[in-house]
Amino acid sequence: MFKGIYHGKNCHLPDIATVLNRAWSAGVDRIIVTGGSLEESREALAIAETDGRLFCTVGVHPTRCSEFEESSDPEKHYQDLFALAKEGMQKGKVVAIGECGLDYDRLQFCPADIQKKYFEKQFELAYATKLPMFLHMRAAAADFCEIVERNKSRFTGGVAHSFTGSALDRDKLLSFDKMYIGVNGCSLKTAENLDVMKGIPVERMMIETDSPYCDIKNTHAGIKFVKSTWPSKKKEKYDQESLVKGRNEPCLVRQVLEVVAGYKGLGDLNQLSSTLYHNTCRVFFPQDLDTAADALLSGHHETN
Repeated sequence: MFKGIYHGKNCHLPDIATVLNRAWSAGVDRIIVTGGSLEESREALAIAETDGRLFCTVGVHPTRCSEFEESSDPEKHYQDLFALAKEGMQKGKVVAIGECGLDYDRLQFCPADIQKKYFEKQFELAYATKLPMFLHMRAAAADFCEIVERNKSRFTGGVAHSFTGSALDRDKLLSFDKMYIGVNGCSLKTAENLDVMKGIPVERMMIETDSPYCDIKNTHAGIKFVKSTWPSKKKEKYDQESLVKGRNEPCLVRQVLEVVAGYKGLGDLNQLSSTLYHNTCRVFFPQDLDTAADALLSGHHETN
């Protein structure tokens, strides 16, 4: 979509630079570009190398796990992922293994047994690289938590992103002391979603966009807490000064922050954003948590 292509149709010129500039202007400091397959992880690394504020993950999304076996040599596929992760770490760009996990809502793309097999396999990547994990759990909490429990000594920490589960699912995840819960527009759709989100301690939460997906729509329960808006136009009437309607962007992470603050009744957005930013640094950028993160945050407080 950031190349201007929607469902195979070219609607406008590539606008990644414009999207990134909008993000930096909105106060975003870093972006982690997600890899969801071996090829996509290569592309994510290539994108991350274009800007000092971009980083990426290496891993295979649950709906793509069939690629291990379709490669005809699953072990070589794993080794290729491992080599890519090591290359990206040496470049200072790969900060997590993922996106990996389980997705039982979309079994048409990959059966559950294959998903489970290669979710577990990717803990080997995390153990070998000592990287945290960027995790996906959709309608699969029991199996997901069972696999995490079995492998909890093999990874340094992680986030279960785009969380849409129940209060019970939330509490299962929070029972793992190295696990954070990632919240985006998909996490804020319904009144029940908001209640579940409210029960995530701020110290165990991260916020994200998962762009180009998971924007906060006008029909979402959380929309009444959104204060920051940008002009938008349909993709057919593309204008670089406007967002594309229906396409999420990194700048909109501020809206997620506003909904979390609003529903939790937290008046100090700066304090909340500081805590959430530190959570993210603690897991994905531990090497500069105390220096760069504090400097960036104090700079933003002055700006704000």
